[in-house]
Amino acid sequence: MPRPPGRDGYRARVADLDELDRQLLRLLVQDGRRSYTDLARDTGLSTSAVHSRVRRLEQRGVITGYTARVEPGAAGLPLTAFISVTPIDPAAPDDAPDRLQHLAAVEACHSVAGTESWILKVRVGGPGELEALLSEVRASAGVQTRTTVVLSTPWEDRAAFGAAPA
Repeated sequence: MPRPPGRDGYRARVADLDELDRQLLRLLVQDGRRSYTDLARDTGLSTSAVHSRVRRLEQRGVITGYTARVEPGAAGLPLTAFISVTPIDPAAPDDAPDRLQHLAAVEACHSVAGTESWILKVRVGGPGELEALLSEVRASAGVQTRTTVVLSTPWEDRAAFGAAPA
């Protein structure tokens, strides 16, 4: 019996998915509001079979939620940056994600190999907000930072299982 999905628990792997599951995932990544009827039409399955498969994908932790895609610039957050984080004291607990979780501008936090411990993806309104955020990151987590500002984004949110960018 598989363990429930979780941060460190079992998650279904792409190799565990058949082609119909991958097709459903590609369609749902393109439009998470697509109806079961439309999914059935696009896959050649019955509506009830699509419903069962989607429910199983949710239960297995493959589908973890549904969300709206928002154009950051239109939402007042035109500046995207990546902040590389390194603890100032290597002997201190490496708990930066917990200490930075309250910062709404941090869109993602990735543990990485290399000189830095973490890379944060952030979105802010402009350079002044980025400067203030950097100060807050350093103060909240006791870390050093190195920042890379994004100039443009040809595409993102590309699913690893082969869906083309939306």
